[in-house]
Amino acid sequence: MSDSGLPRMMTGAELASMLKSSVNFKSLGGMRSPVLTLPGSKKQWWRDCKVGMFIHWGLYSIVGRGEWVRFNEQIPDDEYEALTERFDGSGCDMREWASLAKDMGARYMVMVARHHDGFSLWDSPGSYKAFTSMNSAAHRDFIREYTDACHEAGLYTGIYYSNMDWRFPGYFDPEGKPESALRMKQQAYDQVRELCSRYGKVDILWYDGSWLAHKGSDTSAAWLWEPVKLNTMARSYNPDMLINPRSGWEGDFYCDEGSHEVKGSIIPVPWEKSMCICSGTSWGWIPNDPPLSLDRLITMLVNVIARDGNLLLNIGPRGDGSIPEEVAARAREFGAWLKENGEAVYGTRGGPVQPVDRVFGTTYHDNTIYFHILDRGAFQALGPVRMPFGMAENSVESVSIHGIPVDFAQEADTLSWEFPQGLREETDTIVTVTLSAPVRTADDPEIYFTGKE
Repeated sequence: MSDSGLPRMMTGAELASMLKSSVNFKSLGGMRSPVLTLPGSKKQWWRDCKVGMFIHWGLYSIVGRGEWVRFNEQIPDDEYEALTERFDGSGCDMREWASLAKDMGARYMVMVARHHDGFSLWDSPGSYKAFTSMNSAAHRDFIREYTDACHEAGLYTGIYYSNMDWRFPGYFDPEGKPESALRMKQQAYDQVRELCSRYGKVDILWYDGSWLAHKGSDTSAAWLWEPVKLNTMARSYNPDMLINPRSGWEGDFYCDEGSHEVKGSIIPVPWEKSMCICSGTSWGWIPNDPPLSLDRLITMLVNVIARDGNLLLNIGPRGDGSIPEEVAARAREFGAWLKENGEAVYGTRGGPVQPVDRVFGTTYHDNTIYFHILDRGAFQALGPVRMPFGMAENSVESVSIHGIPVDFAQEADTLSWEFPQGLREETDTIVTVTLSAPVRTADDPEIYFTGKE
């Protein structure tokens, strides 16, 4: 907090300098609104979840060349819209999707309701030219099925919505074609209202595509979308719903996209890393796209949670809605690891020890700190770890690996221990440190990243 009592203003450049971080937050500098700002207590459930499943599925999944295929290949409208005759959802079972999310260890899901191509996966009266799954071969409201499945499975329910729509000339030239741009805006308001009012409790509204004419940013297009007005309406149906920053409002958490490595310090704001379980060539299904190795997924998770973030892991079902067997198998392997090691993941916060890139990071809960060690040899070469709390007031009571106590040495504010002989090789060796009292931490600082350099 600054001396004025307002959140401290930081530029995007200061963020990068301060954290020495590889994260690239989307939509910095969004509009501010005290009416929309949620207190930290309303976000706690989301921070405790740590892992979510993202789903990209639509007409583009039939083509199998990515969710941007309509634009990238300039497919004529009539040709693209004819895909609705093949979109039957014959392999789509939302309960199976929700079951896989739970098997993967996800505590929440986010499903694409409508991507930039304009095709809506629900019975949407607000859809321009009724371009919906109800008017496809499937004749199904997939968002109804999805939200019902999430609610039944006890998963927090998120819905992705893209404001932009390539079918509107006003998207590409909003000032030259204002009537078209305003019609696109009206569609967005109508559809967000439908999604937030008709499907029971919605926990996350995950926007995308608010920029205009494929340039600028979500925040630079706020003049058209009026995001405070839009989100005030959305919140009227779900008052505690978390909203990401991609509508031009600053949002409840920050977003980093892609499978690039996460490095740097603990990030002092709520944030989420979204990436694909496969190569990242496309968010939507493409054939023969291999899943990432389990080691890489575990490493990414550790690097994210040690910097106090969440991991939103994307899966792209085939055109018929079925999930490739090798993708489902990798998701379950990831979930099996989380089932064994979830104590060091769920309900924790990143820290209190600052991570060392590619070597280790920490998470903590109450009076327990979990060291996630990615490179055992490099960690041992660092020597004793300097702890950021008053060791005289908060002594270490025990250190254990896989539940087995190990000898440790505590001197002033440093801690060290010996790894047992014959300890198996692991992607993440988790060392549990129990303290005599809870970890002392300050409240989240109130920081507003302007996006300006």
